[in-house]
Amino acid sequence: MNKLALLLPLALLTACGEEPAAQTAPEQVATPERIETLPAPDQALFSAKYAEACPDEEAVNTAVCKRAGLGSPDVVCDFGLGDDEYLRNEATLTAGEGEWAFADPENVCVG
Repeated sequence: MNKLALLLPLALLTACGEEPAAQTAPEQVATPERIETLPAPDQALFSAKYAEACPDEEAVNTAVCKRAGLGSPDVVCDFGLGDDEYLRNEATLTAGEGEWAFADPENVCVG
């Protein structure tokens, strides 16, 4: 009786694994369209954009740009002007038609 009690669960377990696998047709996967993105703005690009927008201001000394958030088209740039080595100012760049542009051009100039 002991041997039969041990073999019964084993027989049931092996029977469960014998079900035929469902046959499914392979799915067609659509190739996503390529999205053209602009290269990330660096200090040189930000400096040129700032000089163009604010010709009477001191030149950008240092700048660091990073995405405004996951999936955001905007980039937030912290920057310092003239001899200032600290990132005291902030401006937002947004992806325009093939180039970066200031999100709020009227209020980008510090002085």
